[in-house]
Amino acid sequence: MQRYFLDEAHQNGDQVELSATIYHHWVTVLRAEVGATAEFVDQQAHLFHGTLKQLTAEQATVTLAAVPTPKVELPVHVTIACGLPKQEKAEWITQKATELGVDRIIFFSGDWSVAKWQENKVDKKLKRLTKIADGAAEQSHRLRRPVVQYAPNLAAVLKEPVDVRLMAYEESAKQGEQSALNQQLQALTVGQSLLTIFGPEGGISPAEVALAQAQATTLVGLGPRILRTETAPLYLLSAISMVLELQQPR
Repeated sequence: MQRYFLDEAHQNGDQVELSATIYHHWVTVLRAEVGATAEFVDQQAHLFHGTLKQLTAEQATVTLAAVPTPKVELPVHVTIACGLPKQEKAEWITQKATELGVDRIIFFSGDWSVAKWQENKVDKKLKRLTKIADGAAEQSHRLRRPVVQYAPNLAAVLKEPVDVRLMAYEESAKQGEQSALNQQLQALTVGQSLLTIFGPEGGISPAEVALAQAQATTLVGLGPRILRTETAPLYLLSAISMVLELQQPR
């Protein structure tokens, strides 16, 4: 069943006029007619079945019926901070990380970032990435849409208030470090917030490593292989799911 997000909180039985975006996709593209049903998630992550009751050439109204809300979100709140990647990799990271359960994505200008975002184009880029995240959240039937942000440097990222900070560090992997990530993930408890930092193609500079460590950030390796900048965040999110979801009793 198709899923859409609503921007306000709702209750069972509410009548909701659909936004132009939802109208276009559901009615114009998918050709929904009166009587059709889709899933709707409100601002408070409550799930509803919405039945199309009224339809005109420009507007559509659904009646919401509350249904049990499944547990599909990661048990911890995960933020990934990625050094600006080249070309279209930011879109790839945003889409796939959303499918894997990320809460927040921060792209930052790293010391060794090859890519640069011009200040007058940041808002446009974030709008595009937010649209991709929203679509991926609907497709993967999530209950929350990730927030996508930009930070001018790593220092700004480290100001984020979180419970645990990790940095995926290539040198740790080269040196055969295999236990720190597992130890950190095993120690997480439900509801905690985790920030993990990933470098761009050029890597993380020594100054950034020192800055992160000064802010109680643990350096971790992501297995014995060296991962591309767009692959590393997906590895981390998959590992979190394995440790905190698939290995836990339901």
